[in-house]
Amino acid sequence: MANARAADAVAAALSRLSTLFPKQANLSLSRMPRLLERLGHPERSLPPVVHVAGTNGKGSVVAYLSAMGKAAGLKVHAYTSPHLVRFNERIRVGGQEIDDDHLLDVLERCERANDGGDITYFEIATIAALLAFSENKADFALLEVGLGGRLDATNLVDKPLATAVTCISFDHQAFLGNTIEAIAGEKAGILKPGAPAIVGPQVYDAASQTLVREIAATGAIGDVHGIDWHYRRAGDALIVTDRDGETSWPLPALPGAHQWGNAATAVRLARLIEGLNENTGAQSQGLRQVEWPARLQRLHKGPLIDALGSDEVWLDGAHNDSGGAALAAWLAEQPKRPTTVLTAMLARKDVESVLRPLVGAVDKLIAVPIPDDSPAISPEDLAQRAEAIGISDVDWVADMKDAPNRVLPGGRVIICGSLYLAGAILAENG
Repeated sequence: MANARAADAVAAALSRLSTLFPKQANLSLSRMPRLLERLGHPERSLPPVVHVAGTNGKGSVVAYLSAMGKAAGLKVHAYTSPHLVRFNERIRVGGQEIDDDHLLDVLERCERANDGGDITYFEIATIAALLAFSENKADFALLEVGLGGRLDATNLVDKPLATAVTCISFDHQAFLGNTIEAIAGEKAGILKPGAPAIVGPQVYDAASQTLVREIAATGAIGDVHGIDWHYRRAGDALIVTDRDGETSWPLPALPGAHQWGNAATAVRLARLIEGLNENTGAQSQGLRQVEWPARLQRLHKGPLIDALGSDEVWLDGAHNDSGGAALAAWLAEQPKRPTTVLTAMLARKDVESVLRPLVGAVDKLIAVPIPDDSPAISPEDLAQRAEAIGISDVDWVADMKDAPNRVLPGGRVIICGSLYLAGAILAENG
């Protein structure tokens, strides 16, 4: 009963905080300093921080480093977003999801200190995480950028142990710009003078070139894939090469060739973290044991899984061009089976860029609704746009419960297109 009361109180606090500022993203670092000062500047009392930006892969890098730290017996804080099922997923204290009582305490302290001032939901969530982290000892902390980098709420930590930028792609152009150079420039805003800057594999050369320029301009210590280090697969091993030679690692547990670059990026970061840098066994164990929901996650149980009647159901958060390409590349490596995609997308997404890589890679697409109040594209509109780009067998349903009757029998089912959709699926089939 006590836990239920705490969970209800957390939900009420989050509901109140969501009304303090318009719901849409509003990138600025001007609102947070007032609240941080009132709370005693928790951002100045953190364990060593690894700050990770990027369009795709940043959460996976955080997951690898968290798993490595756990394998080494270290205490690791981690702040990620968005959550899939419960808000608590965003704040992990010492390797565990923050419990409701602790979460309620930090949220209410932030709310009192804010005293009704303008602040976004993400900003106050970030401050709550920083407060929790500052008051609990850990060996290191991982901060995942929410949107962009330069003006992201996480970017008030001015002396990180290291920064990292994973794959940059087109997403959130309304806030970050319409070119890869502009988007990369915003992501590079987390770079700090004198701090190592690990740049992961990039799809676009323009992203790498922009990041190299920004490293030089900020005085960060660059460690750039394709220049300072490389990786490749050799059988069941992941080989990472730099000026000191080669190191061999197990292939990561997360599926897909795109995860090899994320794993290699995590290895580059691990060598900078005290207590982990020389523990190659823990790094290898972390790569093998990592878990990160909705990243080509195979689902085995739940009402939808039972209704689909397929022995191969996968959930993936692919929602931009690189995500669609990574999913298509993974499919190309799988045994040939009739493949149905169930997909939903938010209205602001570029549908064509996500789905175009899947033309010829999937046999059927069924557009479905996102079962909450998110501003999603209607299933009918999504289906029409999928058909227009060349996916030959397209259907749509107004209710997810009708989808199982439309999938290709005896085949593979992939659910993708939105992390909001993924969260709804996991809530009922996790």
